[in-house]
Amino acid sequence: MIKISKGKEPKEWEKYRNTPGVSYHAIPELVGSLLQEQGYICAYCMRRIPCRDNGISEDHHIEHILSRDKHPKLELNYNNMVICCPGSIGVEAHCDRKKDNCDITFDLFDADFIATLSYESDGKIVSSHPVYNKEINEKLNLNTPLLKANRKESWRAVVKELVSRRGNKAWDRPTLLKYLQKYSSKQNKDGKLQYIPYCGIVVYNLQKKLKQLP
Repeated sequence: MIKISKGKEPKEWEKYRNTPGVSYHAIPELVGSLLQEQGYICAYCMRRIPCRDNGISEDHHIEHILSRDKHPKLELNYNNMVICCPGSIGVEAHCDRKKDNCDITFDLFDADFIATLSYESDGKIVSSHPVYNKEINEKLNLNTPLLKANRKESWRAVVKELVSRRGNKAWDRPTLLKYLQKYSSKQNKDGKLQYIPYCGIVVYNLQKKLKQLP
C-alpha cells in the first residue's frame, strides 16, 4: 500500500450528494476522481485498475472504508471512499471483496500508517502494528500466494533493470533517488497520471537501500 493523498470531491458528486432523497450511486465523475487520485491502482493491493478477474463482471469497485451497512451516514462521504480492484485474482478473495461489511482501523491517508509497513523477501506485506497486521491478513487477505508473487516479481524486475543498466553503480545514491522518484510518483502513460502497479514494495526496498548507504 501507499499513502493516498485525498483531494477535494468532484463538484458533480457534491451536487449529487446534496440532492434531497438520494442514496449512494457510483456516478462516473466519482469513479473518475478516485481513479485519478489513486493513480489507477487499487487502494489495498496496488494492482492496476480497471482490471478484469475471472467470473467478476465489474472491473473496479468503490470501497467504503467504514462500511455503508454499519455507518449509513457516511455512505455519501467522499473521504470515506477509495477505489479497489475486483478482488478476485487467483482463487482467494481479497481487498474489498474479502473485507465485505467489516471495518478497518488504519488510515490509508496517513503517512504514519504507511510507515508501519514493510515487505519480506517473498513479497509478504507486514505491519509492525499488531492490529493493523491482523486486518491486512484477515480482513483484506493481502498475502495470497499470487499477490505475494506479483509484489516479489515487481521488485525483482527493478533489481534486474538496475543491475543491467548500471552495473556496479546500481546501488549508488543518485540511481536509487532517481528510481525512488519514479516509483513514488505518478507517471504519464496514455495521457493519464498513473502509479506503477505494486509500487509500494519497490519504494520500501529503495528506501531501505538508501538507509544502508554510508
